[in-house]
Amino acid sequence: MQDSTFTIPNLPEELITEILKRVPVKSLLQFRCVSKSWLGIISSSDFVKTHLSLSANDKEYKHHRLMLSFVQPEYNLKDCSLGSLLYGSVTEAFDLDYPMKNPVKSVWIVGSVNGLICVAIEENDLFIWNPSIRKFKRLPDSMPTLRCGYYFMYGFGYDEVHDDYKVVGIFCIFGAGGSYDVEVKIYGLKSDSWRNVDDFQGGVLLNDSGKFVKGKLHWATTARLGEYNGWDIISIDLKDEKWGKIEQPCYEKGNFDFVLGVLEDNLSVLCNYHKTRADVWVMKDYGVKDSWEKMYTISCPNDPGKYMFSPPLCMSKKGEILLVFGSIFMIYNPSDDSIRYPEVTNFDACLEAEIYTESLISPVLQNEPIPQQQ
Repeated sequence: MQDSTFTIPNLPEELITEILKRVPVKSLLQFRCVSKSWLGIISSSDFVKTHLSLSANDKEYKHHRLMLSFVQPEYNLKDCSLGSLLYGSVTEAFDLDYPMKNPVKSVWIVGSVNGLICVAIEENDLFIWNPSIRKFKRLPDSMPTLRCGYYFMYGFGYDEVHDDYKVVGIFCIFGAGGSYDVEVKIYGLKSDSWRNVDDFQGGVLLNDSGKFVKGKLHWATTARLGEYNGWDIISIDLKDEKWGKIEQPCYEKGNFDFVLGVLEDNLSVLCNYHKTRADVWVMKDYGVKDSWEKMYTISCPNDPGKYMFSPPLCMSKKGEILLVFGSIFMIYNPSDDSIRYPEVTNFDACLEAEIYTESLISPVLQNEPIPQQQ
C-alpha cells in the first residue's frame, strides 16, 4: 500500500520565499504550521513588508477588499472582493464580526493603510484592526478637555520615518457669535498614548475623516460655520506633526459641493455641481498647484436631483473608475462615457466604502498581549 503522507518538496529556501510572497494571507496563516522554517519565513518583518508591497501593487486587485459601513436595518460592517467587483460578474458582500460589534451603536471607518483599518464606534471607542489576520488594538480614550457638545473628526495614517501608525483627532465646539474652540490630539501606536498638537491651521472641518496622501492627512475646511463659498485644504505631516495648506485647482464657475478623496495614491477633489454632474480633479505632482488636472466629468444618471457622487475609489487596469452614486456602486468608463452597475449580493444601501489590502501587518506590538476576535 502506497504511503499517502504529504512530503514537503526539498526546495531552496529562496525559492520557497519567492513563492510564498505571492500567496494570499489566508493561506499563509495556514502555512505557518507546515514547518518551523516556513513559520520563520512568514513571520519575518522583511517578508511581511515585501508581501504587502507585491499585494498593494497588483492591478488585478486580487488581494484588495472593500470594507462597507451600513446604518440600516442596523449598524454593520461588510466587505467584498475589489477584484470581483471590477472584473467579475457577481460579487457577494460578507458580514464582518468586527471588534466591539453592536447593532445599535454607530460604526464609522476612519481610514485604512497597509491592511490596517481604523474604526470608530460611537464617539470615543476606536480600534486599529487587521481583519485579514483577525487581530486588533483598542485605543485608550482620547479624553478631550472640551465641554460636552463638541463634534469630532479623525484621520488615520502611517509615519514611515518613525515606522508608526497614527490617529489624529480634531475636536471642535461652537460658541456664541460663530466662535469656536478646537483641540487636536494625536495617537501613536508605538507609545499607545495620545498627545496634544498645537498650531491648528484650519477652520470648520467639512469632511468626515482625513485623507492620507504622501505621509500627510488632509481635510477640507471653511472659515466659519454656515459659510461654504470658500474652502481650504489643510494637512498635517505625520512625520513632524506640522500643519500646512494645499493650493487648489482653478475650478469652473458655479455652485458645487466639495469632497476630498484619494485616487491612485494622489489627492483628489470631487465637485458635485447642482447634483447634475461631477468633476474629478487629481493632483498629479503633490504640492504643485499647476499639477491639478481635471480628469473626468461625469453626468448624473437617472434622477439627477436625488443622489450625489462620492469620490472615486480606484481605477481599473482598463482605465475605468469605481465610485459610489447615492448608495450604490457604479463603474464609469471615460473612453466612451458609459456607466455600468456591478451586481453585489447581500448588499443594501451603504454609507461609506474603504479599500484595504490584505496583509500580515499586526496592530499589536511585539511584547504586547494579543487580543484576538472570537
